[in-house]
Amino acid sequence: MNGNKHTIVALVEDRPGVLNRIVSKWRQRGFNIESLAVGHSEHDGLSRMTFVVDTANTDVTQVVKQLDKLIDVIHISDITDQDMVYRELALIKVSATPQNRSEIIQIVDIFRANIVDVDRDSLIVEATGTEDKIDAIIELLRGFGVLEMMRTGRVAMLRGPRLTAPVEEAVEANSTPEIAL
Repeated sequence: MNGNKHTIVALVEDRPGVLNRIVSKWRQRGFNIESLAVGHSEHDGLSRMTFVVDTANTDVTQVVKQLDKLIDVIHISDITDQDMVYRELALIKVSATPQNRSEIIQIVDIFRANIVDVDRDSLIVEATGTEDKIDAIIELLRGFGVLEMMRTGRVAMLRGPRLTAPVEEAVEANSTPEIAL
């Protein structure tokens, strides 16, 4: 991974305006958010966010500390230099004719991707993997005509028994009374 890109994972309260407050902090400091994925966590009322930020000329530590002070942020950490598993999902709609359909299917099989929709003139491919893997399959499919594409951005989790954001410890440290676990 590029040395200027950091993977930041935040456990936040799931309520209106939280994403806006967090993104505003990144914007104020001039960071470019390369990808952002948000979804519900294993606890009701809490969501996890995974940011990949380009930190070419700035220290990410300062922004992470500022974000950790926001009332809606339960826990945030930079896991860039830790042993992690990370993936991205892409849906790619490819132009497909009877003459090239089998070639597209071979590429999909090589990448262990799936065809999730078939139409007379197109296929939708679902690919999961690292950014490099997603980039590679897209590059090969471009030759057939990529009609539309959607990528989720990175989601990440620490390997092994360590938790990316231990909820109980984070709630106690943050002492936010509104959260009920």
